[in-house]
Amino acid sequence: MKRAGLVEKEHPQLSAREQCKILGVVRSALSYKPAGESGEDLRVMRALDEIYTMDPSVGSRRLPAVLDRDYGIKANRKRVQRLRRKMGIETIWCRPRRTSVPDNGRRKYPYLLRGRVVEYADEVWCADITYFPMPRGHAYLCAVMDWHSRKVLGWAVSNTMDAALTEKALAAAVAQCLGLPEIFNTDQGSQFTSPQWTGRIEGLGIAVSMDGKGRWMDNVFIERLWRSYKYEDLYLKEYARLGELEAGIRQWMERYNTWRPHQNLDNQTPTQVYASDRKPAAAPIEKAA
Repeated sequence: MKRAGLVEKEHPQLSAREQCKILGVVRSALSYKPAGESGEDLRVMRALDEIYTMDPSVGSRRLPAVLDRDYGIKANRKRVQRLRRKMGIETIWCRPRRTSVPDNGRRKYPYLLRGRVVEYADEVWCADITYFPMPRGHAYLCAVMDWHSRKVLGWAVSNTMDAALTEKALAAAVAQCLGLPEIFNTDQGSQFTSPQWTGRIEGLGIAVSMDGKGRWMDNVFIERLWRSYKYEDLYLKEYARLGELEAGIRQWMERYNTWRPHQNLDNQTPTQVYASDRKPAAAPIEKAA
């Protein structure tokens, strides 16, 4: 399908038929338009997202009953599983440790924050991706947060969950930060285990840290950010277009960073803490007389 986009219908020398033959695509691909999700599927996905935000431990066996009771939606388990895979969400539960863990060819980095007390800004960053339901589709938001101050340093929104989304969010964070972190913590999602992502982080001289599988609490600060945004903005306004959603996120993030006081930060804003709680400068070494 990507090759079909290379065909020029008004090409001065080659007809559309000849171009399709060269590219190895059928002519019918030129007029193909992918079908979007049905209105009913979007309604179910919106409800699944709300339930996941309230309680991420509810699995596909219980979800049909919750959907029927609270939303009046009839959906069997297979449909729930298919839509949740499309949304990129997974039930959180304590998995048994197997003696052999399959290797998908991508390196899994150790969790570096166990027992560590993060005391200053730009000591540890974290990143995550969340799903957004929309009236005619869906979107994904990736954010990069400073662990100590809770400040969102960079974010990006897209209708696809790919490497370009995470790279854009990281570039925005690097462009406006006051300093690079010592450790960057993420989950083990495919976007964060890709060589493109880990190579970029290590190329900046930052140590890569990854949560244990299913350990959402290892990244609890950014998980709380998703919950706050969805209930305080997204579910209230129901943005119809991606541009409107992006403008709404920008306005909410600005308010979150610069206006909203946080009780755990002694009622300071993330921006205030990020600017003030810096790593102490190393004492100069006295030279021997």
